[in-house]
Amino acid sequence: MPWNESTVISERNKFVRAYLSSAYQMTELCALYGVSRPTGYKWVRRFLEGGRAGLVDRSRAPQHCPHRMSEETQRWFIKARKRFGWGARKLLKIFRTQHPRSAYPSRSAISALLKREGLVNPRRQRHRRAASGGPRRVVTAPNQLWTVDFKGQFRLDDRRWCYPLTLMDHFSRYLLLCRGLPDCSGPAVQQHIDRVFRQYGLPEAIHSDNGAPFASPSALAGLTHLSVHWIKLGIRIERSRPGCPQDNGAHERMHRTLKDCTARPPAANLRAQQGRFNRFRREYNELRPHESIEDRTPSALHRPSPRPYPARIPKPEYPHGFDTRRVSHNGYVSWRAEHLFISSALAHEYIAFVEIDDGLWSLYFYHQLLGRFDARAHKLIPL
Repeated sequence: MPWNESTVISERNKFVRAYLSSAYQMTELCALYGVSRPTGYKWVRRFLEGGRAGLVDRSRAPQHCPHRMSEETQRWFIKARKRFGWGARKLLKIFRTQHPRSAYPSRSAISALLKREGLVNPRRQRHRRAASGGPRRVVTAPNQLWTVDFKGQFRLDDRRWCYPLTLMDHFSRYLLLCRGLPDCSGPAVQQHIDRVFRQYGLPEAIHSDNGAPFASPSALAGLTHLSVHWIKLGIRIERSRPGCPQDNGAHERMHRTLKDCTARPPAANLRAQQGRFNRFRREYNELRPHESIEDRTPSALHRPSPRPYPARIPKPEYPHGFDTRRVSHNGYVSWRAEHLFISSALAHEYIAFVEIDDGLWSLYFYHQLLGRFDARAHKLIPL
């Protein structure tokens, strides 16, 4: 507005008094002072309402904002951010869950608050390639597929190693086990996972990578004592493709969150580190909303398996037409004058052969297909 800036209030006052004197018309005055008619009428109206004080510029800030956060709400979001380290989306979801009757701010307002408080570290933008998913079937209910892995080992403050073992239900993202172990030996892993089986029941299948103790590259079908134990419980074995961690992408993503929340920096010893893992598991399952399951919590979707851990592991029952052979103590079987190495993990177990083509046989252990034997080429073909 082209008022004389040195005497803005005086100029406005002269304008209004000239108009109220009835000596000038509004159009004439506005042309004289170089303002629009709406502006002229505005200052006349404000003068009549508040006198000379009404000619002072008013703040243009909105008098009411429905999404403005109270100080108490701001403190809640700041405290939750410091505790969990979550972004605005997850913090808003948990706030609405815990305070269903309270007015809640917008996601952008929460993001702005966290930035003002210095609680957001800007990240460098990365150009990511679209990762192709692995050859895994679609799951539609809990306990159809569990995923298992070791998070990379790290040293504790007492200089001892910690190997975090994690087990998760793929459908609900429910973290069934998060245990810090001093090593990754098969017996210790079996002991802890068997406890999960007894508590939550048995899954239909377990997906793992190709590392120990879940798989052995030198054995047929990668069998280990641990995977043999799972097969005998009626669990199918699924594995990632070699060098393709994206085949277990949801588990890998959980591991990144686990590391950020529990191992930076590591705890003083294994017992203290396990305390962190226990707290993380409770928060991950019961509090943290997951975008992949429509911002619900894993505990809202997970249900125990209807298949209980058996009191006695049943022996294999093969269909009619299958020829059974007992694996020797060193992992070999005799078949059609052939001496075939199967796996030392199957020592003293019974496997079965079934002919699927002329001279071509499939090998089974319980329900699990182990490989093929080509009698014409005298060759055992792994799958």
